[in-house]
Amino acid sequence: MRVRTEAKRESIIQIAEQVFLEEGFEGTSMAQISARLGGSKRTLYGYFESKEDLFAAVSLKAAEELFGPIFGSLADTDDPLPVCLHRFGEGLILAMCNEQTVRTLRTMIGVAGRSELGAQFYAAGPATGVAQLTEFFSKQIDAGALRPCDSNVAAQHFLGLVQSETLLPSLLVSPQSTPEQILKDAAKRAVDVFLKAYGSC
Repeated sequence: MRVRTEAKRESIIQIAEQVFLEEGFEGTSMAQISARLGGSKRTLYGYFESKEDLFAAVSLKAAEELFGPIFGSLADTDDPLPVCLHRFGEGLILAMCNEQTVRTLRTMIGVAGRSELGAQFYAAGPATGVAQLTEFFSKQIDAGALRPCDSNVAAQHFLGLVQSETLLPSLLVSPQSTPEQILKDAAKRAVDVFLKAYGSC
């Protein structure tokens, strides 16, 4: 029974993702999603309490698929810290400026003042990434690759640097307006500045 339940939940998320992409958050209703599923709204509400709850599930699934391997790479490498951070920073900036990521962030910002959706998404998504990066930096401090510091603050600073040249243009203009090489160059500058501030040498 649990396997069928999880399979149904995943099916709902997949269908809902398609509808959200086509209609946007504001233009999508639970009735549209249930119609696309071929079931009743009652069934849909049995899995998700609201459209916001369903959108959060869709967004977190997409974020995990996109960002999970990038953050996971931090634990799966023996490369020197500069090499690791340049690869991580480049992957991160490309993922952050991905069209779907930008669309999700715009929606989260738009509804944040009217619901708990933004806070829920942050806690389950970005905050998890900060925690993973904090843990990675703590190990780098212990290994002597970074100078002694508050690893959580260092993580926040690193993420802020990576976003500094690209986040607002992507949110307010279009993520497609920035060539990939420009994004990679921005990531390199961000990592270089971070290592000058926090590197042990």
